[in-house]
Amino acid sequence: MSKWELYSRRFRRNRPAVAGLVIFAVLVLFALVAPLLARYDHIELDFLNLGEPPSGEHWLGTTSAGNDTFAQVAIGLQRSLMIAVAVSVGTTVISAVVGTAAAYFSGMFERLTLLLIHFLMVVPTFLLLAMFSNSSGGDWRIISLIMILIGWFFPARVIWTMALSLREREYVHAARYMGVPGMKIVLRHMLPNIGSLLVINFTLGVVAAVMTETGLSFLGFGVKIPDVSLGSLIGSGANTITSAPWLFYFPAAALTLLTVSMALVADGLRDALDPTSAAGGRA
Repeated sequence: MSKWELYSRRFRRNRPAVAGLVIFAVLVLFALVAPLLARYDHIELDFLNLGEPPSGEHWLGTTSAGNDTFAQVAIGLQRSLMIAVAVSVGTTVISAVVGTAAAYFSGMFERLTLLLIHFLMVVPTFLLLAMFSNSSGGDWRIISLIMILIGWFFPARVIWTMALSLREREYVHAARYMGVPGMKIVLRHMLPNIGSLLVINFTLGVVAAVMTETGLSFLGFGVKIPDVSLGSLIGSGANTITSAPWLFYFPAAALTLLTVSMALVADGLRDALDPTSAAGGRA
């Protein structure tokens, strides 16, 4: 039995994790297919149905301006997923390389890297995100880049701690004595041995990125009209929760399903990749 087959078997034994994976797959499918099935575009206005509840014409109702809520939720979920995956990939890659390199090279490079990380950890990151995102014009690509540049140092600190033990392993010493360049040792020998941690960090990073983007957009600092995200939809729907509750509950339900499903998947991956965990069952 290969290790990946073992991981897959342990993951499948975790029913909440499998349920979370199925829910996440359904959400991704909805984000990809629903805009093609929607009768109206998310920016198209129907002046004959302003602020209407769900109906056969508009499956999830309309906004006060006549926007189709079904199309907006689909595009908002799609945009939030794109931001979350881009940010999680970026922060995972940067933190993995920086944290592992700091642990391997040690010396002045390690001290300067840790000094930068510890300085950034005491800076109010959400205020920085709000300030820079507000000047981005609501472009999700710029917002994603800002979130990557500000969010990599927390996981880098954890990865540095894990990589400290790896630099003393025999295979690292052997590669160094054979004259293998330092960065090649980091990329080919150290990073693969913390792959399980990186997978879990990536999964949890998706949840963190979704929540951060939602908070920014809810406060008006994130994605802006004509583009939409789950956070901006929830922010606008919160103002009409008594008169038009469907504008709040549908994007809020999509956000809840997304975050809960990814949290369940992360727990399942942690149990499956951790050989000391009893939650994944026996091999």
